[in-house]
Amino acid sequence: MCKAEKSLYHRKLWEMKVKFLGDSSKIEKFKNSLVSRSRMSLWMIRAMTILLLWSCFVHLVALGEMWGPRLLKGWPSCFNHHDIPMATAEMTSLPIKIALPPKRIYQNNGYLMVSCNGGLNQMRAAICDMVTIARYMNVTLIVPELDKTSFWNDPSEFKDIFDVDHFISSLRDEVRILKELPPRLKRRVRLGMYHTMPPISWSNMSYYQDQILPLLKKHKVVHLHKTDTRLANNELPVEIQKLRCRANFNGLRFTPKIEELGRRVVKILREKGPFLVLHLRYEMDMLAFSGCSHGCNRYEEEELTRMRYAYPWWKEKVIDSELKRKEGLCPLTPEETALTLSALGIDRNVQIYIAAGEIYGGKRRLKALTDVFPNVVKKETLLDSSDLSFCQNHSSQMAALDYLISLESDIFVPTYYGNMAKVVEGHRRFLGFKKTIELNRKFLVKLIDEYYEGLLSWEVFSSTVKAFHATRMGGPKRRLVIPNRPKEEDYFYANPYECLQLLHENNGNSLEEII
Repeated sequence: MCKAEKSLYHRKLWEMKVKFLGDSSKIEKFKNSLVSRSRMSLWMIRAMTILLLWSCFVHLVALGEMWGPRLLKGWPSCFNHHDIPMATAEMTSLPIKIALPPKRIYQNNGYLMVSCNGGLNQMRAAICDMVTIARYMNVTLIVPELDKTSFWNDPSEFKDIFDVDHFISSLRDEVRILKELPPRLKRRVRLGMYHTMPPISWSNMSYYQDQILPLLKKHKVVHLHKTDTRLANNELPVEIQKLRCRANFNGLRFTPKIEELGRRVVKILREKGPFLVLHLRYEMDMLAFSGCSHGCNRYEEEELTRMRYAYPWWKEKVIDSELKRKEGLCPLTPEETALTLSALGIDRNVQIYIAAGEIYGGKRRLKALTDVFPNVVKKETLLDSSDLSFCQNHSSQMAALDYLISLESDIFVPTYYGNMAKVVEGHRRFLGFKKTIELNRKFLVKLIDEYYEGLLSWEVFSSTVKAFHATRMGGPKRRLVIPNRPKEEDYFYANPYECLQLLHENNGNSLEEII
């Protein structure tokens, strides 16, 4: 009996163990399922966090692209890549998709057509002014028409030089820009049912609000021609000045083809070290227009005079070349330029890239410069002719290439204070007060003549040139304002200080730092 009871007891104990083990395996499975679910939840939380952070990052990048370098960071279209590794620089040339700014919604007061006049940089400034004027009249701007009838006779359209889609999209939170008029308004224009006029030079915004806006409301379409310097340099609200800057430094981006070619030239130059860009404005059109013939022979003087009389819109015909030179109104000759660069202490082995068209007198006149500075190059010597084929006989596209290279140079030296010199100077200020030697031609020609006459030793000549230009290096300063004489005061686009991050320290005014 005892044995039977013991056997029954052991069997029940074994059954309890089996049951307990079965339950424990279920418990273990339950625990495992809880762990698996918690891990999945943790993974989902992490994934959602990463997506949220990435979305914030993309929006911050988009804001940075929208507002530009002096407000937040560097502008993408100026390819300042020489301070970063080459691999990174090459990557930045790839197109980057960014969020577009939201469209500005406003009641449209009409359509503004614009025909620009002059060379590339004269037109560039005019385009920025017209963007600003259109914005503050609440009208729709039609993509500006470029000058095709000036001396250069360049048939380039806006889209051949500038990235038109970027121009429209990057400014759409300020002004509506269309590539062309809507069809119904095209018909009105063909029938002559629109108003055309040149606006008054150096006007303030009240002129456009009081005189031009009523015409837009009346005619629906107004065409403005001769648009250079049609907005004042000074006494404008800061928000207007900043929009001019935004249009200039962000809205106007050159075509990808031109920018890529510019990068190639800069890379070639950088591989050999620092380089100086010399805007040697000693070209036939400049000399004929200004009447400056110092250093030319009799045949050349007659040729320049014939050209001046051939263009009726060049109003000044009888010009005293020597008097104009002494007043500092002539571009420096290649001989004067070589002497000035030497006096400034520029290293004779530095690369000098000439940003200009064909130099009048060719190699004969350039010899004075190349004898002193043997590493003189041009785009035509750095690139194959096939690389430049798309912009041959298109002076504005060639000028766009020179513009990009001028922005990237270690030093920029213009020998004449024309439109390119002014606009590049202002852009280089915007990019961090990059060194631009602002030559005082009136001072220099007097000193050069005294040196040639034996009145000054080389040591005195050189030290005087250095001392005079030590504070003319493109650093921070206020514009000179001359009431009622806008032509004589400082040009807005040469020094748009309202848009610049003024530096407290002395950033780049010392001559010794660049030689």
